[in-house]
Order: sequence, then structure tokens, then C-alpha cells
Amino acid sequence: MAKVILTHEVTGLGTAGDVVEVKNGYARNYLVPKGFATPWTRGGQKQVEQIKAARAARELHSLEDAQSLKAKLESAKVKLTVKAGLGGRLFGSVKTADVAAAVQAAGLGELDKRKIEIPTPIKAVGEHEATVRLRDEVSATITLQVVAAK
Repeated sequence: MAKVILTHEVTGLGTAGDVVEVKNGYARNYLVPKGFATPWTRGGQKQVEQIKAARAARELHSLEDAQSLKAKLESAKVKLTVKAGLGGRLFGSVKTADVAAAVQAAGLGELDKRKIEIPTPIKAVGEHEATVRLRDEVSATITLQVVAAK
């Protein structure tokens, strides 16, 4: 088992700044090369505190703000205009950055693309859902209306 410090949020493993134990191969072949983690050292504890301070600064300031943003996001439908071929199939798929840009364009607020999760790849026009983690205890489900560009 290898001890690593997460530098980014990894679904199912932890958030930035967490010290976790994972299998050697997972750390060596995936987490460290992709930049999601660094090997744990005694001096790395300072780095953990810096990461947690940065995360706290980026996090929504209060639970009330997160709850109000959740209500706003869940009540509105976010419209995404994308290039599509015949039959409504997209050229490529909808990315989390596209969702974040569409939410900001709709005037619903600014979201971090790393906090958005799309459960299945969106490759066709229609209505789809995505989940946004606003805080550790608050997540919102947004409805995306994917339409073809004319």
C-alpha cells in the first residue's frame, strides 16, 4: 500500500488535501502521473495544509449560499447549443466545461467544472441531468436541455 496526498478531488477516494492509502500500482500508474496526487512525505504535511486552505477559500462561504444556489440551479433548465448531425447525434460529447459555461451564460452563477459530474456521456440532443457538488454536504441536480445549433 502507498500513502499519497491528493492534490485534486478524486471521486470515491477523497478531496484535495486528504492523505489516503491506495494500492502501489494505482498510485504509481494513475494518481501521480495524472497529477491527482503526490507521494506522502513528512514534509508534505505543509503542502496538505496549503491545499486545504486554498480549498476553503474556493468553497462557497456558507451553507445558506450553497442552499440558495442549489434551489436556483434545480429550478431552472440550462440550455446548451451544440453541433449535431442528422438524427440528433452530437459531434463529440458535452463536457463539464461546457456545462459550467452554459450555467454562467444563463446567469445562474459561476461553477467550477471539476465539481460537475455527468453520469453518462451526453452524445445526443434532448434533456439530460448532471450533478454539481456545491459543498461536501450539498449537491444539486441540474437539468440540461441540449439542442442542435442551426
